[in-house]
Amino acid sequence: MADDVPEVPLALVSNQYLDKKVAQIRQKPILWEGYERANLLTHDQVELIRAIDKKTPTEIQAAVQGKEEIYASLILYLLQSLSRTDTVQYVCILADDILSVNERNAVGFHQTTAQDETYPYGPFFRVLQLGDEFSTLEATKVLTMLASSSPTPESVELYELYGWLTQSLTSTNINFVDIAVQELESLLRVRAYRLPVWNAPQLVKCLISRLTKVSSPQMQYQVIFCLWLLTFETEIATEINEKYDIIPAIVDIAKSAVKEKVVRVAMATLRNLVEKAPSANLAAMLVVKLLPFTENLSARKWSDADILEDVDYLRERLTESFQSLTTFEQYASEVETGKLEWSPPHKSDVFWKDNAHKLEDNNYQLLRALARILSTSTNPLVLSVAANDVGQYIKYSSKQGKRILQDIGAKQRIMELMTHEDQDVRYQALTSVQKLMHQAWEF
Repeated sequence: MADDVPEVPLALVSNQYLDKKVAQIRQKPILWEGYERANLLTHDQVELIRAIDKKTPTEIQAAVQGKEEIYASLILYLLQSLSRTDTVQYVCILADDILSVNERNAVGFHQTTAQDETYPYGPFFRVLQLGDEFSTLEATKVLTMLASSSPTPESVELYELYGWLTQSLTSTNINFVDIAVQELESLLRVRAYRLPVWNAPQLVKCLISRLTKVSSPQMQYQVIFCLWLLTFETEIATEINEKYDIIPAIVDIAKSAVKEKVVRVAMATLRNLVEKAPSANLAAMLVVKLLPFTENLSARKWSDADILEDVDYLRERLTESFQSLTTFEQYASEVETGKLEWSPPHKSDVFWKDNAHKLEDNNYQLLRALARILSTSTNPLVLSVAANDVGQYIKYSSKQGKRILQDIGAKQRIMELMTHEDQDVRYQALTSVQKLMHQAWEF
């Protein structure tokens, strides 16, 4: 699948809260002549500012055209030299205006690198340190536009911006969250930024956390759109579900989605996961019952043909995977993903007689996974099934396996679950303890 990301305007960020703040600050007069008298600006520089100050987009473009680098240099000089809050706010708006009226104006900013190696990003990073809310919001928007238009994105370092995005995604102010997600959408359209975003501490974790919070269909769409862009990278597609368990979250959102575009981006993301890293993701999709859901979706009518194409692709690949899986592989997928339910193997004596020893493979990998589920899950159904499985394993396990159960804390946890508030959890735990005693395991 080609990295087929739709073209969008450079100034993607649109937020009413930010727009209102911009309108308010535009009304404040800045006495540029005072900066001229203080020899901080030349007369020619003041005239350049007047040519774009409080002007229409057409007038701004007419003034900037042919002087792109001159204007960019002036903006960056002002931000690097001045600290007065109202002036910094206003200069950030002027930078936004220049970049928004014509995408080609960004070239002037990128050309300033020859003047100063910290240009064009350094002065805007400086603004982030000033602690003013509006200036920070405008600076991150401009940084996003500059980074998205860079002729050499692979050499752009955006650590400060990634840090701000991470912080904003956890904010209680939904406007900060909205702006941060939109800026991530813009950045991730550029392939060179995907792995840096993926590797930025906590950034993707904080992004995915927005899926589990109460959010609008638009926010769900935007967050999953970011995940779609990230999963074009094979490394990310291979690791993302194991690290963040996104497949169940995306499937749940798709099942309850009212907006067709949410279903579309969810299916496109799941398709990326299968195309880029099938062995890492198909089993998890089968566990969350994506196959019957795709069968349901394929029977619906969609206004967007891409949805049906993605759904049919997923259905075909999941069907192939399901048919090739052995019963034990299906069971192992449940345990590895932690999505246990009462599927047939759990209660089958034949299954356990034939397969209990396989839980000891790879240094008791599946047995340790069961113990981890018992210790971390709060879902009564999952705990019941896991307690049952430990009991079933005990009937056919090796002596070493029983010792491992004790060493990894499973024995103690099973005994604790005998007093669980859920009746079935208590029953399954009691049954497992009885099997332990029957096997003459020394308590």
